[in-house]
Parts: sequence; structure tokens; C-alpha cells
Amino acid sequence: MRVHLVDGTFELFRAHFSKRPSHVDPRGRDLKATVGVAQSILTLLEDVNEKATHVAVAFDNPITSFRNELFAGYKTDDGMLPELRSQFDDVEEAVAAIGVVVWSMKEYEADDALAAAAAKYGADPRVEQVRILTPDKDLGQCLRGDKVVQVDRIRNKLITEASQLKDKGLKPQSVPDFLALVGDTADGIPGIDGWGEKGAAEMLGAYEHLEAIPALARDWKVKPRAAEKMAAALAPELENAKLYKLLATLREDVPLPQTLEQLEWKGAPRGRFDAWCAKVGTTLSGRVKKFL
Repeated sequence: MRVHLVDGTFELFRAHFSKRPSHVDPRGRDLKATVGVAQSILTLLEDVNEKATHVAVAFDNPITSFRNELFAGYKTDDGMLPELRSQFDDVEEAVAAIGVVVWSMKEYEADDALAAAAAKYGADPRVEQVRILTPDKDLGQCLRGDKVVQVDRIRNKLITEASQLKDKGLKPQSVPDFLALVGDTADGIPGIDGWGEKGAAEMLGAYEHLEAIPALARDWKVKPRAAEKMAAALAPELENAKLYKLLATLREDVPLPQTLEQLEWKGAPRGRFDAWCAKVGTTLSGRVKKFL
């Protein structure tokens, strides 16, 4: 069997900014993103190629997490469009109404839940493959051969441990180091000045982790074009780089109570789903292939 783990926060943003038609519920609320995510999950369940039987969706609710206590510049929901922020509870209700497991993250992030789930269910010999549905580069640290992979639904692209190494020169264990060095604007991680993707990947290919990189460029095994400048920039910022790495490292100890059996989608609870459809003013009931 396959286990499908969906980045619900990404799906919510994707639906909101997509070209799909707007949707206003009977009370006049903008629920375009929420209905879009519901449609996306139903599409996944219908997809004969994906063979989705065991599914869970993780959401950030709120955006902030324990990482904000470690670093003041880490991402928050400041500046988020209010019509998008207001749908965080609605979208969880929608996915639960379909009968799919929802993980609502508060102390942790949705990415942490996905990482923990990939480790937990990926260790089960009954699972053929764990498929993490998100293009988020953070999740590259979770890849394990062909057992744990990423699926970029926008580009219809499969990302494996081997393809990530080929395309980016990165092993999964080096992804947090890479993000610490080059930065991650989406998460508010500034990175280290002078460290670009190519040079960082080359260095981590040689040393795997940033802590192992010698302080002086003359001692480096490999010599990126800007080696001297890179070394000079990293030395005084090493402790900050370690903090950025901590921020970029996903937690695999998130408590997820569901057994593998409890992730199985057995159908949408008809009463609950029909009530949700009426509440938001949608005819998606006709899209459900199986009801409880």
C-alpha cells in the first residue's frame, strides 16, 4: 500500500491564488481556497494512478510554532490576506468532512507532522511507499530511496533521494545545512551572505554538514569560485548558521496517534459531508466515490 501525506497549508495557498472560480458561501464569506482544497483531496482520492488509500493532511493553525521562540525573524502570518487567514479552521472542517485524517499543528508545523509521519509509516513493512505531496524543499530531508518520496502535483514531478542528489547535489541529511547556508525566504531564514546554492551544495557534498566545514578556505577539499569570501562570511556567523540549521530541521517526534489502519480512507461520512456542502454552498457531494 501507499501512504499519502498532504501539505494542507500549501494546498490552501495554492487554491487561493489559483485561477479557479471564486466561491462565496451563503453567508457571503470567501471560501474559494477551502472549496479548492476539498476538490484537490477528492481528485487525489479519484486518481487511479496515485492509488490513494491511506491519507492524512497536515495544516499549520496558526502559522507560528516553537521556532518563533528561537528566532524572532521566523515566519508568521503577519501580512497574510485576511480572507485567506480566516479559512484555516474552515479548511480543516472540509477535509475532515471528506473522512480524511487531519493534523492541525499549533506548537509544531505542518512540515514537522509530515516528517514525523514519513518516518513512522515509512518504517512499516506493509507500506510500499510514502508519498509526500508538496514541492516544499524542506521535505527533501525526509527522502529515503524510493520508500519515501515527494510528489510535486503542480509540475507532475516525482522527487526521490536519487533525483534530488542528481538535480541539486544534496543528500537528505544535508538539506537543513543547505537551507541554513543559502537561506529560505519562505520561512524567514536569512542564510549566510555569499553562500549561493551551487557553492553550498558543492561544500556539503564534500562535508555533509556545515559544522564539518573548516574555517579556512585553504583547508577545504573543494574550491568553489568564491571560496575565500564564503569562508570569511561563514566564520563569524557560524553560531547563527547552526541556529538556522535548527530552524530548518524538521521534527520527527511530533505525536501522531493514528495507526496505519486509521489512515485508511473508507469513505466520506454522508451526513457530515452533505451538511458541510450545504453550509458552504457547493455541490461537491457528486464528486465523492464512496460514502460511509
